[in-house]
Amino acid sequence: MSDLIMNKIKIGINPLTWTNDDLPSLGADTPLSVCLSEAKLAGFAGIELGNKFPRQADVLGPILEEHKIELVSGWYSAKLMERSVDDEIEALQDHLNLLKALGSNVMVFAEVTHCIHGDQAAPLSQRPKMTQAQWQEYVGKITQVADYLAEQGVKLAYHHHMGTVIETADEVDFLMENTGKNVGLLLDTGHITFAGGDALAMAKKHAERIVHVHCKDIRPNVLKDNLNRDSAFLNAVLEGVYTVPGDGSIDYLPIFETLKTVGYQGWIVLEAEQDPAIAHPLTYATKGYEYLETNLKAAGLIA
Repeated sequence: MSDLIMNKIKIGINPLTWTNDDLPSLGADTPLSVCLSEAKLAGFAGIELGNKFPRQADVLGPILEEHKIELVSGWYSAKLMERSVDDEIEALQDHLNLLKALGSNVMVFAEVTHCIHGDQAAPLSQRPKMTQAQWQEYVGKITQVADYLAEQGVKLAYHHHMGTVIETADEVDFLMENTGKNVGLLLDTGHITFAGGDALAMAKKHAERIVHVHCKDIRPNVLKDNLNRDSAFLNAVLEGVYTVPGDGSIDYLPIFETLKTVGYQGWIVLEAEQDPAIAHPLTYATKGYEYLETNLKAAGLIA
């Protein structure tokens, strides 16, 4: 069993290291070919979608093949608070079909209704929250969407995220405790730490539901300063609140050991949005890869 698990774990990266979806001016002049070639050079087996990726499988497929890199997954902006289940399923079809065509079996799913994480003028205290009635409706609807995706062979990986309606540990707990088993969890170590939670505690509590992992580290002094000023999310990013694993305050070994106990099989994805003009992308990507590889080996998740 351990050999099977080790063969199923792959290390990927998000292109945020080179170019930012929420703030496109970051890395605006960096071509997709640089993102892909440097990701491969740093050691990564796969990459997630970003704003410079073509969204036609017959176009993107050959590009990925040329760089010998797999498609890990890609962010989907859900508006299930406003849409019906049928309308949401219709809205996600293009994204779903792209993932399936290129061999990805997990969808990064985030509720963005009234979100503020892309607004540099909006302090994080203004982020949206759900009423109890909205929660009760939402958990039923997202379970139906997840069940549909499961029928298509794709796992729904819910991405808790700063500036959205599901941000805190308590909100993640409610989501997991009140939805069906097909609603998987994307454990994002950086976002839950930013939100005041504990990544290891979340991993232990919801280990069986984790289907995807985003690894980014936190610079505690930058975080504290931005929380004190009630800064906008992107302003915190620009000031360097996030960095790659091994360069901040999060200890990943016990998190990986927790994943090992439940036989986690899937991607471990480095994701650290920084200003590429300050944080040289290849340098940080390589540093993050080496840290992840070392700790995944120590945890027994890879050989």
